[in-house]
Amino acid sequence: MPMYNYITKDKEGKAVKGIIEAADKYEAIKMLRDKGLVIINVTEAAQIASIFSGTFFKQKVKLDDLVIFSRQMATMVSAGITLISALDILSEQMENKAFKEVLIDVRKEIESGKSLSEGFAKHSGVFSNIFVNMVKAGESSGMLDEILDRVALYLEKTNTLQKKIKSAMVYPAVITVMALSVTILLLIKVIPIFGEIYAGFGADLPLPTQILISASEILRRYFLIFVVAFSIIAFMFGRFAKTPRGKLFVDRRFLRLPIFGALVRKVAISKFTRTLSTLIKAGVPILTCLEIVAKTSGNMVVENAVTDVRNSIREGESIATPLKRCGVFPPLVVRMISVGEKTGELDKMLSKISDFYDEQIDASVSGLTSMIEPLIIAFLGIVIGAIVICMFLPIFQLSQIVTG
Repeated sequence: MPMYNYITKDKEGKAVKGIIEAADKYEAIKMLRDKGLVIINVTEAAQIASIFSGTFFKQKVKLDDLVIFSRQMATMVSAGITLISALDILSEQMENKAFKEVLIDVRKEIESGKSLSEGFAKHSGVFSNIFVNMVKAGESSGMLDEILDRVALYLEKTNTLQKKIKSAMVYPAVITVMALSVTILLLIKVIPIFGEIYAGFGADLPLPTQILISASEILRRYFLIFVVAFSIIAFMFGRFAKTPRGKLFVDRRFLRLPIFGALVRKVAISKFTRTLSTLIKAGVPILTCLEIVAKTSGNMVVENAVTDVRNSIREGESIATPLKRCGVFPPLVVRMISVGEKTGELDKMLSKISDFYDEQIDASVSGLTSMIEPLIIAFLGIVIGAIVICMFLPIFQLSQIVTG
């Protein structure tokens, strides 16, 4: 996990400096506030040392590992096996070394007198706020095995959704990179050869050919400058996108994209409703649910909307009213949530909404994939075809060029 340098003040007003490990900057700030410290500054620490210490290459804990762990843990707890024994068994058979170390540490925490949720909370980079709060609710209600099953089901659906989106994006990305690579290769290596041949004729070339040869010459001469400039722009934009203002800017643009915007919105709504439903079923207080859902939404526009909803509920409003007011959620979602509130079955209604949007996402991804494939092939054919035609155009006019 990333390390963060912090400068704070304690209750007596004394400056406190140090380094804290957290999943992100917001998590680091929350951890410091929980200790009763007043935040002055929190910045990410340099990670150079971690490269040489080996943590840069440390194996990550995948979502699939968490799903299997939750299922197995739930089965063992249901069978009456103690938490320490269950963690012993699971850590011994765990192939992921990073996860194995985490489970061993959680076992030590429980042996020292802490609860399972407190042991998980220590490893926020592995166990999310949703995971920790649901386990905490399971411990309080005496339904830990059932809650772990729900966690596993939630993670399975989340994992399936992520894989669908990734599979839909991989093919277009690969084809686009290939198209750009072929185009750059033609401009740098092939076109200059034709340019030298045509230069020997000593005649004026057709305008499209002249433009293409000039573009090839510019690209060859300033290729490194273009690469450096693009890298700097990409780096600066990446830094900007990590700031709250930049992330809000990017997320707003994503929601407004002609084709992908609708898919991004459906994914955000599905994630919001599924997470909220799972937390409510687990018995987590509604304000805590909304706080967790806001932070895990993955979209700043949705996060701000959910935060406004949470503030409105704190003042006595229902969930549906502020959801309608924020304008992010479709009327269908708002009305179904309103019905769920009135009937006292909000968790079931949220689950139905997430299932409905999962089906919508499946249809959108399938349609998107089938639509993008011919478009990219057509684009690739047009670009490369145009280059080839431009280069062979003088040959079609060869007699005029030689006599002229």
